[in-house]
This record gives sequence, structure tokens and C-alpha cells, in this order.
Amino acid sequence: MNENQAWSLPGIPTLLVLIVGFAIAVAVFISGANAHSPNGPLGGMLLFGFIAFLTKGFFQVQPNQGKVMQLFGRYSGTVRDEGLRWTNPFYSKRDVSLRVRNFESSKLKVNDNDGNPIEIAAVVVWQVVDTAEAVFQVDDYENFVQIQSEAALRQMATSYPYDSHDTGAPSLRSHGKEVNQHLRDEIQERLGKAGVDVVEARISHLAYAQEIAQAMLQRQQAGAIIAARARIVEGAVSMVEMALEQLSARGVVTLDEERKAAMVSNLLVVLCGERATQPVVNTGTLHH
Repeated sequence: MNENQAWSLPGIPTLLVLIVGFAIAVAVFISGANAHSPNGPLGGMLLFGFIAFLTKGFFQVQPNQGKVMQLFGRYSGTVRDEGLRWTNPFYSKRDVSLRVRNFESSKLKVNDNDGNPIEIAAVVVWQVVDTAEAVFQVDDYENFVQIQSEAALRQMATSYPYDSHDTGAPSLRSHGKEVNQHLRDEIQERLGKAGVDVVEARISHLAYAQEIAQAMLQRQQAGAIIAARARIVEGAVSMVEMALEQLSARGVVTLDEERKAAMVSNLLVVLCGERATQPVVNTGTLHH
């Protein structure tokens, strides 16, 4: 079932026509009453009742709103024209908002691709684009959007690990743009049958579950320490290499392989140590 345009007329011109008809009904009633006939005012009363019934066809359409029309249970179309409108008085009317809406899902506890329990939530921005599908394809499209969005969020979360741990693979924490696009596509696939377009979907909360949060924090800290140590050692080796080259080039001192090894060891201790080194003054020779 797809949306189609319902028949309606501009409200103001129609209202003027009914006012003229009301005036005619009053004139017929008065002339019938002056005729002193028992059925004289009947024509005016019937015309007045008919015009009063026609006024039931008036309705208002606000900006970014649709009116879904039904005739005796059958879908007749949707009116999106703003302002005062008039249509068949027998039509039943239902308002459907076409404005952009959003909601934040509850915090869901799921297992990521590595099997680690995580907490995740998302913000979904959506709007109705087909009023007929929204009203007649699902029972309650607003509740349908929320439940299906959370189901899609669960499905998406199981497709990625929380963290790639320097493997370069996409993860929930490091590949936000790719993950959000995947989430939007998952939700749109589920909500297409409800006449809803997903404008945007973004993760709003992401964390390890409480039972493993401390262990994962220690793992992240260990990884950061290892990475920092690797950079420190790499820099220290470059500095030692440069120091040996400059000492040799300038002829400051001549060192054999054993003393070069001792110097390299001392420099690496100084450059890589976490604490400040304590100098030792040698009052003897280089050999003692």
C-alpha cells in the first residue's frame, strides 16, 4: 500500500459558498413561514441541515503534517496541502506528522564480535515519508520504529569488536563513521515497510560492561605502556647511535667493542629509565 493524494478543495472559497447557501436556507425558511403553510419552512430547514452537514468536511493541515482519509474503512488518500481544506464529509481523518523526529534508545547490554559484554545506545533521527504505509502496514509505527531500531542496534553491535587492539580491523570505538552508516542501513532495512526514512543514526553510548570494565582498562593501559616504551627505546637507540658516530668522527675518545657495549648499556639505562639516574663519579682510570 502506497500513499496517494486525496481529493480536497481550498477551504476559504468553499466556506464562502456555504455561507451563501446558509443565507439562501434562511430566506427559504422565512418565505415558507410567511406563506402560512404547514410545510412552508420545511424546505429551508432541510437545506439548512444539509449545509450544516457539509461543514463537517472542513479540516486544517499544519505544515509538515498529513491527513490520512478513509471512507468507511477504505483508504482514500492523504492531504498534505497546508491551511484550511474541505473534502467529503463522510471521510474519517487521522493526523500523521511528517516532521523529523528523534529518540535515544535505552542502554543495551550485548556481546561484541569478540564475545565481550558491552553497553551500547544510539540516537536515531527519522521521519515518515509514506503516510499510508505508516498507518496501515504496521499497528503502531512509533513503537515499531523504537523496537526495530534497538533490534538493529543489537545486530550491528555483534558485527564488530569493541576495540581492534592495533589490528587495523574496523571496531566500534575506532571506526565511528563506518559503524554509524552500518547502523543506519540496518535500521532502514527494517523500517522501510513502515514508510519511515532514517535520516541519521549514531552511537551515543559505548562502554564495556561493568563485570569486565576493570580488566579491559588494565589491558588498554598495558597496551599504551608497551606502545610508549617502544617509542622510547626507538628514540634511545637513535640517540646512542648518533652519540657513538659523533664521538668517533670528532676523535674525542677511542673505545673498543667492550667499552662501546658498556657505554651503550649506560646510555640506554639513562634514556629508558623511569626514574632519574644517580651519577657515579669515577676517580680512577677508564680501566679501573
